Amino acid sequence: MFEYISEIFSAFISVFRSISIPDILDMAILSYLIYHGIKLVKETRAQQLIKGIAIICIAYMVANLFELKTMTFLLRTLFNWGILAIIILFQPEIRRILDKMGRTKMIDFSVFGSTDIQDSEILWTKAIEAICEAASELSLTVTGALIVCERQTRLGEQIDTGTILNCTPSRAILGNIFFPNTPLHDGAVIIRDGKILAAGCFLPKPQKEELINKQLGSRHRAAIGMSENSDAIVIVVSEETGTISVAEDGELTRGFNKDSLRKLLKNRLVSNGSGSSKEKKTLAERVKNKWKKENRK
Repeated sequence: MFEYISEIFSAFISVFRSISIPDILDMAILSYLIYHGIKLVKETRAQQLIKGIAIICIAYMVANLFELKTMTFLLRTLFNWGILAIIILFQPEIRRILDKMGRTKMIDFSVFGSTDIQDSEILWTKAIEAICEAASELSLTVTGALIVCERQTRLGEQIDTGTILNCTPSRAILGNIFFPNTPLHDGAVIIRDGKILAAGCFLPKPQKEELINKQLGSRHRAAIGMSENSDAIVIVVSEETGTISVAEDGELTRGFNKDSLRKLLKNRLVSNGSGSSKEKKTLAERVKNKWKKENRK
């Protein structure tokens, strides 16, 4: 018994010593991919598909063990087409992965064309004020509204379903669009670069619709679906309670008011992670003033 345990321990030590830095890196990357893969398919229809694939794998091992030639042949043929089947079955999940990878910032392009970025931030600042004023007023009158603020992911498919407006947002315009019984009332407004690009747009359904609270209406479900399929910020005003909600990354947060909504939108649409444009401008002015003082001396 002692010799058996000693052999196992020696084998473990030899395996441990043979592990190199590339092996550690390989295991770390594989663990990271497996973790995020499980996190991605959790509580989605892909979870049931994975269970089905696991059952087929177990059936293949059992058939191979008992030498069931017909079953082994059929399951082996099924596995030959397995990659194509997985791509088809997991198409929404694969699309989400590629979409998130595409949104990752590898290079900061703000160095090039900084004037356009500053103009966009000015337009967004004005648009945010109009959105907050309109949302507050629509909340008081218990009028339903659905406003999509486009970010990096372009929403061309949804824009094509609506009516092109291409106008500067204001409280009056948003109020007229969402006034009950108007042609564009039931759709969503999509704002790109601080301007209302289209109204009356249809948004995609959420992928986890069966898990969403049944008390939420079609606007809230559409907002969650849009935020799942893009990095957009979606503002919803309930036509039943007047509650202002925001959908982001597939999650809905409720109970916003004018001030909290303004703070959130400025943080998401005007700031870019390393501070707002105002802070950057102040820093640039300090450097410029310091340089002038040194030259005067």
